[in-house]
Amino acid sequence: MSNSVFRNYIAGEWVEGPSAIANISPSDLSDVIGHYAQADAAQAKAAIAAAVNGQLEWQKSGLEQRYAVLMAIGDELIARKDELGRLLAREEGKTLAEGAGEVYRSGQFFHYYAAEVLRQMGETADSVRPGVDIETRREPVGVVGIITPWNFPTATGAWKIAPALAFGNAVVWKPANQVPASAWALTEIISRQQLPAGTFNLVMGPGAEVGDVLIHSRDINALTFTGSLETGRKVAVATAGNLVKCQLEMGSKNALVVLDDADLDNAVECAVGGAYGGTGQKCTASSRLIVTEGIHDRFVAAVIERMKKLVVGNPLKEGVHIGAVADARQMESNLKYLELAKAEGGNLVYGGEVITAETEGYYMQPALFIDTTNDMTINREEAFAPIACVIKVKDYAEALATLNDTNFGLTGGICTESLKYATDFKRNAKTGCVMVNLPTAGTDYHVPFGGRKDSSFGPREQGTYAKEFYTVVKTTYIRA
Repeated sequence: MSNSVFRNYIAGEWVEGPSAIANISPSDLSDVIGHYAQADAAQAKAAIAAAVNGQLEWQKSGLEQRYAVLMAIGDELIARKDELGRLLAREEGKTLAEGAGEVYRSGQFFHYYAAEVLRQMGETADSVRPGVDIETRREPVGVVGIITPWNFPTATGAWKIAPALAFGNAVVWKPANQVPASAWALTEIISRQQLPAGTFNLVMGPGAEVGDVLIHSRDINALTFTGSLETGRKVAVATAGNLVKCQLEMGSKNALVVLDDADLDNAVECAVGGAYGGTGQKCTASSRLIVTEGIHDRFVAAVIERMKKLVVGNPLKEGVHIGAVADARQMESNLKYLELAKAEGGNLVYGGEVITAETEGYYMQPALFIDTTNDMTINREEAFAPIACVIKVKDYAEALATLNDTNFGLTGGICTESLKYATDFKRNAKTGCVMVNLPTAGTDYHVPFGGRKDSSFGPREQGTYAKEFYTVVKTTYIRA
């Protein structure tokens, strides 16, 4: 295989795969970012075996060594945010600003968990038996399999890899095949750190082969997955068969409630930013806009005027707000949902057109529907598209009931000036994250992240809560 192919990283070595794929930018189909090796089942198994050996060494590492490794990774990500952000924008289709911001945030994850390394504290207790002391401590769970999606190719990897390494685990990472460049770039940074061979492994390749090995392996101690609900269910079944610890972040159908007393300008910004940022390809995007009847018409008119100012185009150009859809398959899905929404009675009042830009790619104007109901398919299924649907309701009670009437429960937002309604919403929205007078998209790295119902399964990600997944608790009884 040619040296121009970006290789997998297994047992501390860059390894060729039996095949390779071309990584083509969705915003410019003439832009071939590179050719990336594809691992097969044998290489995935080799990576797991290497991780088993590497983890035994890494768990013995001193706290300051782990701290130094994670800090160095974070430092380099932040220092190279513009360069790596541009690479990310090329392969995923998001704007330069979004790409650089994602890389910067990824660096912050490594910095945060570097600090967590030094905050690992145990507990002591008196036994009910005289003369016996008790200690509890957290230890590494072992080998962690990581499977990440294409929409946040650097950040999702970072918020899983950083705590895994911080707590003394080894990693086998399979990124989404649409975005290998960002995964390879992060791996290259990690490869230069003082890690025992096998502690960190990258296996790029198809989920049906590489991912299947990971989710069925008896040598994986914990498996963390972010992706679709359909695939998440398969991961849960496979890992349960081997009693492997499992963490899943899956679909969503988030809603933003706008009450009559909301600050209209802020509500519009929350709706537009939350629904269309990142081309709507966020698990936290607000695809349902639940609006009370007193403000409905003014809100819709204001959202349309705001949408007219959004610039859709090549994400590498300054001044572009919305870049390309991820690939041809995603564009086909977007258009299917547009037609389905129309067929079910939705009124398309703005956007939805396929756009021809200066470079050949997958571009569409963000779409806004009104006159939709919560039982329409477009309001039940996750489209992962720059499509938002307005649902008119009578009052707060109906708004809350509509928000909760879904199989998902990741984020939920409300725009209101009422402390009474905001407080009630915080307590009664059946979502893992609640936003008040903020977009549903946008979370911090130092606090827990996750949802309810079909959105999430297993322990929370991020913040100190990550230790629940990446560690196991040991209780020791001591008689002096």
